[in-house]
Amino acid sequence: MSKKCELSGKIPMKGHNVSHANNKTKRRFLPNLKKVKFTSELLKRSLKINVSNAAVRSVDKKGTFDLFLKTAKSKNLSQRLKKMKKAILIKSPFKKAAVTKTA
Repeated sequence: MSKKCELSGKIPMKGHNVSHANNKTKRRFLPNLKKVKFTSELLKRSLKINVSNAAVRSVDKKGTFDLFLKTAKSKNLSQRLKKMKKAILIKSPFKKAAVTKTA
């Protein structure tokens, strides 16, 4: 199991444990990951993914999983979520329409 968030792309960070005597030993700061089941209303399917707690809150703020995937940057998403985002954008009823200006 990878220690990477599939929605936000968070990965472990490196750092030091610093003692009172200022001795430094290497350590890793792991993201707070959990397995969460999300359902896509447009595609009518569910998906279980490894997600950080912060990403779950971001999905809640957007409203639905579909809305979050539409606005998420593709560079942060995992490969299977990139495919799902593409399918959602194709099936989406609210596509960006060309705006015409009238004078």
